[in-house]
Amino acid sequence: MTNSSTKPLILVDGSSYLFRAFHAIRELSNSKGQPTNAIYGVINMVRKLISEYQPESMVVIFDAKGKTFRNDLYADYKANRPPMPDELRSQIEPIHKIIRAMGIPMLVIDGVEADDVIGTLCQQASELKMETLVSTGDKDMAQLVNEHVTLINTMTDTLMTPETVVEKFGVKPEQIIDYLALMGDSADNIPGVPKCGPKTAAKWLAAYGSLDEVMANADQVKGKIGENLRNSLEFLPLSQQLATIKCDVELPFTPEQLKLEAPDKPALRELFKEMEFKTWLRQVEEGTDEQTTEPEPAAPAMETDYQTILDQGQLDTWLKTLQQAELFAFDTETTSLDYMQTEIVGVSFAVESGKAAYVPLAHDYDGAPEQLDRDTVLQQLKPLLENPNQKKVG
Repeated sequence: MTNSSTKPLILVDGSSYLFRAFHAIRELSNSKGQPTNAIYGVINMVRKLISEYQPESMVVIFDAKGKTFRNDLYADYKANRPPMPDELRSQIEPIHKIIRAMGIPMLVIDGVEADDVIGTLCQQASELKMETLVSTGDKDMAQLVNEHVTLINTMTDTLMTPETVVEKFGVKPEQIIDYLALMGDSADNIPGVPKCGPKTAAKWLAAYGSLDEVMANADQVKGKIGENLRNSLEFLPLSQQLATIKCDVELPFTPEQLKLEAPDKPALRELFKEMEFKTWLRQVEEGTDEQTTEPEPAAPAMETDYQTILDQGQLDTWLKTLQQAELFAFDTETTSLDYMQTEIVGVSFAVESGKAAYVPLAHDYDGAPEQLDRDTVLQQLKPLLENPNQKKVG
């Protein structure tokens, strides 16, 4: 899309990046002790998109507070999620203020999720034949991909087109909703067919084409998984509804109206000064902050390559890096310091100063994305940790 003569409309899934930025940049705060890691990560990602694509139209979308229509459909939707950590919640309003001061339109719509706002804008833009780039780390968005809509994961610099959706998931974009319904989603508390993973869901959809046809042919599926499917028939239509991104949300703007405006430099100056983002502050004061260059970090701690690992491909790459490293550091994130009561909710590792990764495994507060299976990840790490010839520190 960077070579296209038409600049794309860029839709930024701000909510999906909050969590990732929060964990990717650890222990960053200003001199008053105010956490700024998520603020820096999200704003840096937005600046990177502006620098690379030079868009004329762009909007950042966040989830609204409170329940959505999905809670009306299913009372237990996301019911098991604890509140968002205070250290992350406190950074949301400053992010909103900075985005507004940058002259970027922002949308927060009550009663729906950010996904639904993005889905509606994608639908409207596609009808206008506008090229649209959705910046997100949420796999559910693959259902929106078409000839006019491309996804970009800004943290991994990967694009998702109709072809790459098939390569990654084994199903077409128009089958993603049924694929998600069959698997369910433990993070959102969406019921699925027990023991139906990605390969099984893709196999069924390849054989039968749609969820309706899978259900109609449930008697043809043998074994325990077939029994699980037949026992799940009653709630699969609900799971399909919950997994469907709405594309008809009433919005205050149309895609053509989402134009970037001139930044409010006095406001940015005050915000960057408060957050102590020194390089960005200097750029604003010197009049060089045109959001066309990657900013230097505000402090030495930012001169890093930190990643949040949310998919198997990223983990595989890091496992190879760890295997080849002469020495690596390993640490765990737990629910308690009491080893008799604690549970692992994440693991981190580093191979050199400033190059590290965090693998969230059981973060389940509101806003947390889908994560890799804890037992699977720990099983993959086990040979490395048990290898006496592999030097490591904890």
